[in-house]
Amino acid sequence: MEATKTQQNRDILIRILMFTLVISSMSALVFNIALPQISKEFGLSIAQVSWLSTAYGLLYAIGTVTYGKLADRYKLKNLLTFGLLVFTAGSFFGLVSDSFAMALFGRCLQAVGAAVIPATAMLIPLRYFPPESRGSVLGRTAVGLALGGALGPVVAALIVSFAHWRWLFSIPLLILLTLPFYRKYLEDEEIASGGKFDWVGGSLLAISVTSLLLGVTNGSWWFALGSLVTLLLFVLRIRSVADPFVQPKVFANKPYTIGILMAFLINGMGISLYYLSPLLLAQVQQLSTSWIGFVMVPAAIASALLGRVGGKLADRRGNVFLYFVASSLLIGCFGLLSTFTSASVIGIALFLILGNVGQSFMQISMANSISRTLTKEQAGVGMGIFSMLSFISMGIASAVYSKVIDLGATTIWNPLNPYTSGLIYSNIYWMMTLMHVCLMVFYYFQFGKAKRQSLLADS
Repeated sequence: MEATKTQQNRDILIRILMFTLVISSMSALVFNIALPQISKEFGLSIAQVSWLSTAYGLLYAIGTVTYGKLADRYKLKNLLTFGLLVFTAGSFFGLVSDSFAMALFGRCLQAVGAAVIPATAMLIPLRYFPPESRGSVLGRTAVGLALGGALGPVVAALIVSFAHWRWLFSIPLLILLTLPFYRKYLEDEEIASGGKFDWVGGSLLAISVTSLLLGVTNGSWWFALGSLVTLLLFVLRIRSVADPFVQPKVFANKPYTIGILMAFLINGMGISLYYLSPLLLAQVQQLSTSWIGFVMVPAAIASALLGRVGGKLADRRGNVFLYFVASSLLIGCFGLLSTFTSASVIGIALFLILGNVGQSFMQISMANSISRTLTKEQAGVGMGIFSMLSFISMGIASAVYSKVIDLGATTIWNPLNPYTSGLIYSNIYWMMTLMHVCLMVFYYFQFGKAKRQSLLADS
């Protein structure tokens, strides 16, 4: 009886987490569609108002690993309460803002609070579910992210059509509905005691991450150099204090280190599905903004509908099997996009379905695999670093894609592409096809081959 009640409570907890991820994912995306309107209202350039998204992403990435570290020392329900209240406070501040500076401050406050959500989304499956059912749980969280990604642009377009863009700040207020449930269903876990929180180490890491992203987005070697210097100081710091922000032995864990490096590359390529695709549809297919949204919605819906399937595959067939399924879908997507860059819009919409579902499966596989390499004591900060590096890779990749597109292309790399337009997009997608093939081979020899040998030995 007690076991049944516990399982019911955990099911409710995951449903609430899914709703939280929907709202969080929507909040991260909604301002992109309103940037031209905000630029016109305040007389600023698009690059200037884009800080509403850039600053949010920076603080979100840094905050994720910080909350992950704090979750090793404080109750998760208390961290969630703090984070979600800050999230909603930023929303209220943005709603009443009468200047761009106030709106930006509200957006930054939102990011500081919202960063607790990805940390929570990683830790709840780890702490409340056994490894054999963790894949299904991660699949359900992937559904929440996909639904938020699908609904975000649509809801944003509706709001700015009928109301002032400041009402985009109202969406996260719905997240307040989840607080009573988190307070009720999150258990009072045992927490670590003793030692001090390494704010110096955390600050050095934050400065290094911020400098790196600013260096890439602005093309400044000075920021890149500053990032390298503060990273070295961070390494020296964690190796010289008793209670460092990150225990150095986490990175001595070879499977974990390989996993986060692979995830870094995979997420950098995966962001192209959401960043490059609208540009391809606008510049090559000559579609309007509204039609671009319609073309991309089916892929997001497919990802949401099939997210739980990926989780079940991970539990039944293993993470290695799911990785190869995901990788095959992504290779197919990027290969087709590269070959038929200038083909019909319907074809591109179908190719994006393969990519979105593949990326969703890949996220489940990598998160599940990486979580199993960590001890209980390392789980919070370890998964926080995993999330942070994912956000960093997406930010860097977006900046790189922008610069490469500006450079253009005069030759075609994909010998199967019969078209002469959109060459730069075809070349980018072709490179990602080849990179995924290389990663699949590497993954097989690093993980898949060992798994196969283990199964043969057991039989």
